[in-house]
Amino acid sequence: MTTTRTFAIDESTTLDINGSRQRVRLCATRPGLPPLLIVQHGPGVPLLHEVAKFQRRLQFENTFLVVYWEQRGCGNAPAGEAERVSLTQQVDDLRAVLQWVTARTLQPVLLFGISLGATISLLAAACPGTPVKAVIANSPDLDTRAGDAAVDAFLREQVARGGGRRARRRLTKLGPPPYVQPQPFQRRAVLLTDFGSIERGKTFFAVMREMLVAMVRTYGVIGTARALRNMNIIQRRVLPEMVPLDLLTEPPQLAVPVHFVFGADDALTSAFKTSDLPARIGARGTTAVRVSDAGHLVHFDQPDVVRSVAQGA
Repeated sequence: MTTTRTFAIDESTTLDINGSRQRVRLCATRPGLPPLLIVQHGPGVPLLHEVAKFQRRLQFENTFLVVYWEQRGCGNAPAGEAERVSLTQQVDDLRAVLQWVTARTLQPVLLFGISLGATISLLAAACPGTPVKAVIANSPDLDTRAGDAAVDAFLREQVARGGGRRARRRLTKLGPPPYVQPQPFQRRAVLLTDFGSIERGKTFFAVMREMLVAMVRTYGVIGTARALRNMNIIQRRVLPEMVPLDLLTEPPQLAVPVHFVFGADDALTSAFKTSDLPARIGARGTTAVRVSDAGHLVHFDQPDVVRSVAQGA
């Protein structure tokens, strides 16, 4: 049985961010807690339907004022909003949201980015004047070509070791990277999930079922259809931009610490040497850890570890 928690602060509002209407939800157990802003993975994946899952697994609201930010064009947004998404625009939007949170709380913000959201967080935090205390970078995209090559090798190995006839057909249909259109990108996600690289112990069917149920509860049936449409629009726009992404060759210059967290079972980030990152990206105090028994969504697989990193940031 699922219980609904009551928070001293639980409010939703719509912000005008660079000509776009974007929703945020703020939750905390008591007033005065330091702000933590969650930047969702993507491209195009909404966040507000996952609030209950974050609260159940991570319980950040006991320590922080948690700001759940629905990025431009995500969720139940007009298609025109999704058509205006780009990596540069996402960085600009994030900086504007950070300014709003800081003006409201009078405190610098702890950025909690996931996958592409972690990449966007690193780029935004590197901009002068951005009010960031530190960045928790969960499974960030750092070098698309290296990540794609590692995933391609992982999938071929898994199929060769007994993935079955269906998996072999899926891999053949997928073809080699890069993936600049939604359909092959999503096909790869199916394989990665079923091979245990995304969320521990869950098949793609189970992940999709959980997501759709939560989306219908949050956005309604029509809103869920819009959210899925927007996801495809945003992926068509952003995936080509991600191909040349390489933060290791040209690392962003941050004046705040970064705390990198990776899952040991995550094929998407297996190409990155954890021990090398503190010297390349982040100010003094930067850390990096690879967590056992965790996939790409390490914050859901090992919430206690990730919560501890956030509380110590």
